[in-house]
Amino acid sequence: MESFSTLLRTASREQHEEARGSTFIGDLLGHRLGVEAFARYTEQLWFVYGALEAGARQLAADPVAGPFVRPELFRLTALERDLEHLRGPGWRTAISALPATLEYAERITTCARTWPAGYIAHHYTRYLGDLSGGQIIRDTAEKTWGFSKKGDGVRFYVFEEIGNPAAFKRTYCELLDAVPGGELERQRIVAECKRAYGLNNAMFEALGEEFPLTA
Repeated sequence: MESFSTLLRTASREQHEEARGSTFIGDLLGHRLGVEAFARYTEQLWFVYGALEAGARQLAADPVAGPFVRPELFRLTALERDLEHLRGPGWRTAISALPATLEYAERITTCARTWPAGYIAHHYTRYLGDLSGGQIIRDTAEKTWGFSKKGDGVRFYVFEEIGNPAAFKRTYCELLDAVPGGELERQRIVAECKRAYGLNNAMFEALGEEFPLTA
């Protein structure tokens, strides 16, 4: 019988590939956009992870989502250091969320409040995605805009407390496989995972509209 972690990965593969193939990310990784686009993307992440980590605080003792609340994953402090570097000490009054970002963050908040298993879908798509593919963005940012290696500006992508990412991912998959609930609930989580990717892709599309490639 297929494990739940495998089901989740295979069922959302199409949406995952859409995220990886977004025009905005392609232009960013292809050195066709400037540091302003990277900074704007970092702003959006602050709103998304603000919702994720507020949800984590609410769900720390929850029997379903609680096991996924791992402080070594938390990204908000790193994002705030990055934004101070990118936007200056007054960054909190200088940043704004795109409508697509607000919709994304609001969905995470709703799941955290009303459906802990749905929150797991968002937790999975974001944290495991940034632990893996995010490293490509970090490497590009360091080489393109001269950020110090794993320093201010790209700290979001540096998981200092996870010494062995491969082992961590295996443990995470074991947690997914142990999520309680029957087949119907698992299919609902899969659907929410696809929705999470869709919300993320909508955010990328909005960023692409804000930074159309003119070169």
